[in-house]
Amino acid sequence: MDDIDKKIIQILQNDASVSVREIADEVGLTSTPCWRRIQALENSGVISRRVALINPETVNLTLTALVLIRTNEHNAEWTERFLATVERFEEVVEAYRTSGELDYLLKVVVPNMDAYDQFYLRLIEHIDLYDVRSTFVMEQMKHTTALPLGYV
Repeated sequence: MDDIDKKIIQILQNDASVSVREIADEVGLTSTPCWRRIQALENSGVISRRVALINPETVNLTLTALVLIRTNEHNAEWTERFLATVERFEEVVEAYRTSGELDYLLKVVVPNMDAYDQFYLRLIEHIDLYDVRSTFVMEQMKHTTALPLGYV
């Protein structure tokens, strides 16, 4: 990956709807070589997909919870069941297996506290968990999907 590829990625991270022509102009290429580079970045998996980011409040998702989970089960079978359970819930927008005191962290978006409570009850109905703690986001201070490219 060279500097031109990094510039292309940066542009697409900020706005994936930018035309190939606009990207080409920005990075100093013509359209065809720019399009080829974008295709190569997609084919190699550097660009995994292009999506539209939705403002959660405009679709009635005003409560974000970080769900901190500990389990006494640390085997492949339980982990597969947990993953299958998490994937059932569209409210879970991010899920991580972590190190340290916590085993898993979920980011959950819902309309309100009642909806969160219903989510929580459904979650514990589907999988046994040792400890579940929730932290509710009061203010989103920074949010970006753009990755830092200085390490490439």
